[in-house]
Formats: sequence, structure tokens, C-alpha cells
Amino acid sequence: MAQVAKLVGTVFSGLSALSVEGVEDAGDVIVVWASTRGDAVACPACGTSTGRVHAFHERVLADVPVDGRRVLVRVRMRRMRCPVTECARRTFREQVPGLIERYQRRTARLGEQVRGVVRELAGRASARLLPSLGIVVGRDTAVRVLLGIPLPDRAVPRVLGIDDFALRRCHDYATVVIDADTGARIDVLPGRGADVVATWLRRHPGVEVVCRDGSTAYAQAVRDALPHGIQVADRWHLWHGLCDAAGREVAAHSACWASATGLRQGKLAETTLDRWRQIHALREAGVGLLDCSRRLGLAMNTVKRYARAATPERIQRVPKYRACMVDPYRDHLRTRREQEPGVGATALLGEIRALGYNGSQNLLVRYLNQGRHLDDHSHLSSRRAARLLLTRPENLAERQRDRLDALTAACPEMTALASIVPSFAALLAPHKDNAARLSAWTTAAREADLPHVHSFARGIAQDIDAVTAAITLDHHNGRTEGVNTKTKLLKRQMYGRASFALLRHRILLG
Repeated sequence: MAQVAKLVGTVFSGLSALSVEGVEDAGDVIVVWASTRGDAVACPACGTSTGRVHAFHERVLADVPVDGRRVLVRVRMRRMRCPVTECARRTFREQVPGLIERYQRRTARLGEQVRGVVRELAGRASARLLPSLGIVVGRDTAVRVLLGIPLPDRAVPRVLGIDDFALRRCHDYATVVIDADTGARIDVLPGRGADVVATWLRRHPGVEVVCRDGSTAYAQAVRDALPHGIQVADRWHLWHGLCDAAGREVAAHSACWASATGLRQGKLAETTLDRWRQIHALREAGVGLLDCSRRLGLAMNTVKRYARAATPERIQRVPKYRACMVDPYRDHLRTRREQEPGVGATALLGEIRALGYNGSQNLLVRYLNQGRHLDDHSHLSSRRAARLLLTRPENLAERQRDRLDALTAACPEMTALASIVPSFAALLAPHKDNAARLSAWTTAAREADLPHVHSFARGIAQDIDAVTAAITLDHHNGRTEGVNTKTKLLKRQMYGRASFALLRHRILLG
């Protein structure tokens, strides 16, 4: 019997505050019979200790599973009588702190386990997982437990990170506010307008620095609520903006650097040339951009792009050929066509099949008709060319560095772009001297004949204080972007069924 009692005490050690009277095997459920120890308890109203018993009652609670089976604890508890006649609580039910809580049908330790699961999985996923652990919880109960977890009470930080995320793309948005130094979630606001953010900042004084992206709404909100606050632009967004401008410049100069591989030919190239001539003829006649757009039936951005190009070659693009199975045999095909110009595709197919080609004849014929076998190397798209320009030089292979050298020497504009990009990248490492370097970089960028880079430089000038703070201070908005990444996971877990209140609760719980 002593060993049995020891085993029961070990298995049900979490019930040590009770007197375990027996254990019953009821199939899928293990029933534990227990009672309170009979000690004196304090009245919850006046605090007077009493041992007088008014009545007995039984509570049934679920406990943590044992051997994969549910555990029910039937506890015989007392209703006590307060000895103070003037007390507002004449009788009360005793509680077992740390084990049994008021109005709960689970022990405290089982409740902690359930809260840990629903905190990560929310409703439906928790209801599917918990039964395999021996805990039966419905999806509505899981959501109710989740919403019952108290949110952490965090003080308003000195350095604030702020960003928006989509509740429903292109329709509804929300704003997340975090401590930019620690990453702790502070609040989630419905909407992303300047009024929403400015109202929150006025109600929560103490913020001195605000890290944000290039949003004009957030910039205006900070100016309205914190006139003396420091705004810090996000360095990643600055680099992304330059990458976008550089990619457009590379595409605009395809005629310069793609001479070895050729420009796009055919009907599309003819259409591009005719459209460029029409737009420039209208512009020389004094027609405005909006009127050109209406007359030609083109989008305003398209008209602007054509009007900005001094020559039609600035609009033409290199062919967008993907790598295919014939590429490894390009040298053989070019050599054979040079030796015997009239050799047919069928004969070439047999030759390269002997070398290991496993593709179809149609692919080979299309490859030859496009003239891709005449190139010394595969076509380089403008996107891949821009990638060479934007990659750290030490991360490029020798062949890529040779291509980059040819790319940057194609024309003066590409040479200027090749010097502008790395000099701006060096500014993204915060340093107190970067403010003067940014001014020099802006001057160099405006002197170069790079319209897209000019547009990027104008954007920097419009937000110069925040950009200067970004490259001279160590604060950044990276942790806010990390919270948004986690938020996307939470949204996918809930499949759009949950309310904003539940999503906000999960975000703030972290």
C-alpha cells in the first residue's frame, strides 16, 4: 500500500494540495477522488480566519492527461461560515490557490497548458490538436480562452516603430506600433491614416523618436502630434527605392549594354517605335501629356515614359529568353552553322543528341530561328543586369564581374550609375559624417543624366530630415517589419474568419 500511495503521489503530484482518496479507471477517463485538507480558511470579504463548515459540495475539474487519457478530479469541498456577524459574506466556498480557481472547470496547470496551445494556434487548429494530447476543447472555447489571456501592460517607449499591414488588401489596413529598441508590441490601431496615428501619439506622451517607412501619412501624423520629435526613415526602404530606380535606368539603356545580344525585334519593336514617334510628334506640336494620353488611348505613365526617352532605343528592351535545354550546345550549333550554313535542324538534332541533348526538335528549331545560337552567351535581361549592378562585388563570380565591367562601360550613363549605387550603399551604415556625404551624393546624382535616379533624389530631398536621421542614427524599423511578417502568418492561420479584435490580441501577445 505504501508503494501504491507513493505512485499516486508521484503521478498526481500536482494535486498535492488535496487529499487524494482514490483513483478509478473508467476506460477513456481516469477519475481521481479527492477532498480539501480541512484547514482553516480566510473569509474573502473581511479576511477573518474560520474553520466552521456550513455545508459540503462537489466540484468536477479536468486535470492534465495521464497516459494519454483524460483525468477528471472530483473534489469534495466545503462551504464555510464567517464568524463575523456584520460581514457581507455570511457563507463562502473555499478555494485552493494555485490549483482550483473560481468558476473554472480545469485545474490551474491544465489551464496553463491550454493557454499555451491556443496562444500559438488560436481556435480551429487548437481544437484539432488538443484531443490528441488528451484534452478536449471546442474551437469556440479555445477562442474564449485566448481572449481571456491578459495583454501585457507595456509602457510607452522612447523609440517607437510604426508600420501598416493589410487586413484586406486594397481595402482595409491597420497600423502596428512597437518598441523599436526591444521589438515589444505596444498597440494595434484600426486604419492607417494620419488622424489615427496622431490621436494615438497625443494620448500616449513620452515618444521622442519614431521609426517609419516613406509613408507621407505617418510623417504628417508625427509632425502634428510630435512637432519636436525625431523621424527616422527605414534604411531598407531607401535601398529598395534606389534599386527600383537603378533597375529602370538599366532597362532604359538596354540599347547601350545589350549590343552583343541584340534588342527585341519583330512586331512589338515596330509598335514601340511607332508609339515613340507619335508621342514625340504630339509633344513637339505643344500637346500636353494628358491630351496625348487621351488621343492615343494610352495610360498617363506610359506617355510619360515615352516622352522622357530621348531616342526610341531608350524604350527598346532585350529579348526575354529563359534558359533552356539547348543552351549547353550553343557553341556546337554556332560552329556547325559557320562551317556549313545550310545544315538542317534534323541533322543538328542528331548531332547534339549524341552529345546528350534530351529535348524536342521543336525547341531546337525555335532556338535556331531566334538566332540565339549566334550569341557568345545567353541573353541578359535588364533585371539580371540590374542585379549584377546591385550585388556586392565580392559576391560576384569572375564571369559575372566581366559582364558587369562590360555593362558599366557601355555608355556614360551606365558608368555614372555604377558609381552612384555603391556610394549610396555605403551611406546605409550609420555614421555621424553621413549627412555631408548624402549631400555630396545628391549633387552627383542630379548631375548625371539619369531621370529615374533624379526622381529618387527628389524623394529624398522631400524627406531629408528623416533620411539624414536614418543614416546617422542606429535606430531602424527592422523589428516592425518582423512583426508584420509574423502577422501574415497569424492571418493565414485564421483564414480571414477572425475579427480584428482577435487578430489584435494575438499580435500583442507576441
